[in-house]
Amino acid sequence: MKSPFDGEISAYFKTNAPQDVRQAIKGATKGVMLDPAFPHRNRLQKKPYQTHYDALQIELAKFQNWVKETNQRVAIIFEGRDAAGKGGAIKRLRENLNPRVAKVVALSKPTEEEQGQWYFQRYINHLPTAGTMTLFDRSWYNRGVVEKVFDFCTDAQRHKFFYQVGPFENMLEQEGVHLIKFWLNVGRAEQLARFMERERNPLKYWKLS
Repeated sequence: MKSPFDGEISAYFKTNAPQDVRQAIKGATKGVMLDPAFPHRNRLQKKPYQTHYDALQIELAKFQNWVKETNQRVAIIFEGRDAAGKGGAIKRLRENLNPRVAKVVALSKPTEEEQGQWYFQRYINHLPTAGTMTLFDRSWYNRGVVEKVFDFCTDAQRHKFFYQVGPFENMLEQEGVHLIKFWLNVGRAEQLARFMERERNPLKYWKLS
């Protein structure tokens, strides 16, 4: 199986990455978060972590039951930097939930047909119905972040997005949709370390694009 980008990520680390980023990665020990802003000095031990984790999973099961029994509609958006842990957070959140109640939506680049539609239209088709929740692995905020970086939209389209996103979300809430938004961040050194780990691991090649 061919490595994605022909090793360009590792080559960037060796030649072009900032000196402080290279030193942080080289001097890191296993399990240490390479970000000075990380709020915890020490990694939580396995036993107390599992205790907290199990309790939170029970609360999520209660939440799912409330959504289903009261016909709520819940849309949960996960946004953030690449390799910040969006997919892992969604996997753990949904681990013990009924997939008929909690579905995950991770849309690819807009098709030619979708490019001719109102921008929000492709997301409207995936909004939750009564008694369900939708977890968006990236969302309409792509236009405000990712699409601009990759030249998938013009400055005018991005400006229009920022003009429309507030009223769009207000309409969702007025309609009774509970909108929950998460932003996951990651430091530059930690991000690059995760990219290189993906580059080395054939089971994670698909995470690089």
